[in-house]
Amino acid sequence: MTGGRIRAVAEGYKPCAAMVATQCIFAPMTLWVKAAFAGGMSPMVFVVYRQAVATLVLAPIALISNRSMLKEMRLELKGFFLVFMAALFGATVNQNLCYQGLHLGTSSLATTMTNLIPAITFAMALAVGQERVNIKEVSSIAKVLGTAVCVGGAIIIAFFKGPKLLNLSLNDSYMLIHESSSNWVMGALFLIGSSSCWSLWLILQAPICRSYMDPLTLSAWTCFLSTLQSVAVAFVLLPDRSAWRIHSLFELSCYIFAGVFGSGVVFYLQSWCISVRGPLYSAMFTPLCTVVTTALSAIVLHEELHIGSLLGAVAVVAGLYVVLWGKAEDARKGRDLDQSKDSTNRATRSDAQLDIEDTLAAPLLADAARAPAPS
Repeated sequence: MTGGRIRAVAEGYKPCAAMVATQCIFAPMTLWVKAAFAGGMSPMVFVVYRQAVATLVLAPIALISNRSMLKEMRLELKGFFLVFMAALFGATVNQNLCYQGLHLGTSSLATTMTNLIPAITFAMALAVGQERVNIKEVSSIAKVLGTAVCVGGAIIIAFFKGPKLLNLSLNDSYMLIHESSSNWVMGALFLIGSSSCWSLWLILQAPICRSYMDPLTLSAWTCFLSTLQSVAVAFVLLPDRSAWRIHSLFELSCYIFAGVFGSGVVFYLQSWCISVRGPLYSAMFTPLCTVVTTALSAIVLHEELHIGSLLGAVAVVAGLYVVLWGKAEDARKGRDLDQSKDSTNRATRSDAQLDIEDTLAAPLLADAARAPAPS
């Protein structure tokens, strides 16, 4: 395989690697934040500090990277409105709902509800024309079927236990034990709202990156605007000013990790991936967070693994592979169509060039025909 071929293959796998990295960041962060909430950290204050840290990290990088184009980067009113709405739904509302739901529920419930994102994103992208479905095409059927399998696998992980993997017994409970607290229902509703906001954020990024700014600048603006929005929300809804105090090094490290990686790195990788592959591609990796969280819970927290976890993980990976195959088929058809158009254009240009050459050559041929033959 030539060097150019290797580089092309590596470029093709970059979006996939970026999305796997985002889920590997989300999984430990969910467990970390849940532990910090148990220690008294306020969800609304956490969102403010997280976005503020992300802004401090991303803003200088964006300014340095785009210093030669600062004069050209002027947002119109429509562009600023789109960025403001992206920050509002993608960070402010999304994170406040998510962490309120995590605080009221469990980390397992939180990661499970995020698996609604692929289905919601697929419906939204279909509605605005960013995705297309033709039941006569295998790639479209693959995207629909893979999305359903992926979401179903994540639900199996959360709600179906089955026998233990290392100690099989038919007497084990087959269903997840429901939370006795009524807060579980409210937490689930918050998390459903969070997933809907995240899907809307994924949809909004495509036109912004295409028409107004690059993914890095968009991420910096999103974190900055969401910091201001989150401060306003916290001051209105959180009268206890003592909640703003940082009580421990563990809490501080949670703010820093969530800000640098959970917002800074993840927002940029998400925006970049959406700009090259679309919102559905990015959303389809969300169920991997459930798989990684389940594995980390078993390794770090020594939670028992059950058959349901294994079956759900297999379904998630299988569904993700099917959707990625469908997206790859769409991309291949798009390339073939572009090549066909290029070939047609070249053939048309060649015919036109021949007509021009014939037109230019005609007078010369006529003169040659009238010229006397050499004696």
